Amino acid sequence: MTVVIFSGGEPLPSSLAGEIPDDAYLIAADSGLDTALSWGLDVDLVVGDLDSVSPEGLAATKAEIESHSPDKDSTDLDLALTAALRRDPDRIVVIGGQGGRFDHLLGTILLLTSDRWAGVDLEWVAARGRVRVIRAGVTLHGTVGSLLTLLAVHGPAVGVTTTGLRWNLDDATIHPGSTWGVSNVFTAPVATVQLRSGLLLAVQPDVA
Repeated sequence: MTVVIFSGGEPLPSSLAGEIPDDAYLIAADSGLDTALSWGLDVDLVVGDLDSVSPEGLAATKAEIESHSPDKDSTDLDLALTAALRRDPDRIVVIGGQGGRFDHLLGTILLLTSDRWAGVDLEWVAARGRVRVIRAGVTLHGTVGSLLTLLAVHGPAVGVTTTGLRWNLDDATIHPGSTWGVSNVFTAPVATVQLRSGLLLAVQPDVA
């Protein structure tokens, strides 16, 4: 089962709606509702303190509303991810959420690496790229010549093996803070990344 979370932030092309499975459960984190509605989609659940969603969006939706106090300890996206877990999904895709505040950007990146979502395939589709959280192995799609960066988070990523890239790795270890995995290049439309332990962020800055 796939849960798609619409978050606020910079505009994204409505063509991305074509990637959403027909049977996906849709959640809006606050103003993410406006994005979903602008794509011709209503959501199943709206989560947040509702301080940035438009009154018109709230009036138009038929979704369940899970309202939180502005004096909360978690961001709206954190609350939406928590709500997504209640659906017991195999996959969560976060759409949007890359806004102007640098602290929000860093907070979102680190939020996605939380162990709370360790049992779920997690992807973030933002205005300036895509991020995939890798805990075992994934298949990634990209055009030949496009970039892929691999970053270790929270500890060493051990046993990293890749295919389909200009500089492939074979049972390598990438340490947090290392730039070794920055700016690799697709040499085929499909690349694979696998690791034995740890966590990697696979960042495709050329893909919206």
